[in-house]
Amino acid sequence: MSQRVLVVDDDRTVADVVCRYLRHAGYRVEHVSDGPAALAAVAETPPQLVVLDVMLPGLDGLEVCRRLRQRPDGIPIVMLTARGDEADRILGLQLGADDYLGKPFSPRELVLRVRSVLRRAGGEPAGAAPEVLRDGGLVVETGPRVARLHGRELSLTLREFDLLAHLMRHPARAFRRAELLERVWGWQFGDQSTVTVHVRRLREKVEADPADPRRIVTVWGVGYRYEPTGD
Repeated sequence: MSQRVLVVDDDRTVADVVCRYLRHAGYRVEHVSDGPAALAAVAETPPQLVVLDVMLPGLDGLEVCRRLRQRPDGIPIVMLTARGDEADRILGLQLGADDYLGKPFSPRELVLRVRSVLRRAGGEPAGAAPEVLRDGGLVVETGPRVARLHGRELSLTLREFDLLAHLMRHPARAFRRAELLERVWGWQFGDQSTVTVHVRRLREKVEADPADPRRIVTVWGVGYRYEPTGD
């Protein structure tokens, strides 16, 4: 059965183009045009992914994103933001959006982003062997995509999980933000603040003191590295 995508956008022209391209790519697509309708649609039949515009009537996309992230199923979210509206983009990432595109955007690029996020949501790429990554009480299982800290399952978005797993695979190696964008997001160019926001969110979940991180360490002038603590 094809995967279901919910498109939330009050611009009829944009929504029609997005829905047409997604259907052509093989997805089942539902469209709603405001925030309350989006939450109602997800509650009735949860989709595999939500394409969510920031500017919505009734309830804006940022609040919809926040409420969706309170659900336990972790539905992937690709957010659409106005070109150059960095504050909304960063806030969307902080609230747990898995990806974003700035308007105007290429519908083909949106389809590629949706496909990439859904592929990651489905687990390991074809041919990749599942791994169990351990650092003391922090355990990451890439097959079922589960991370636990001292036995407690962590609520990670798709990109947070992928970023943590990538860093843990390469302990003590410093990565530039541009490298992480390419290796984790699959982007050869993009806003590097995306990485910064995700690192901040990860630290809040895996560090005893996010203000003084011991696992995900900043390498000044370079980027970040993972330091095993054994804790």
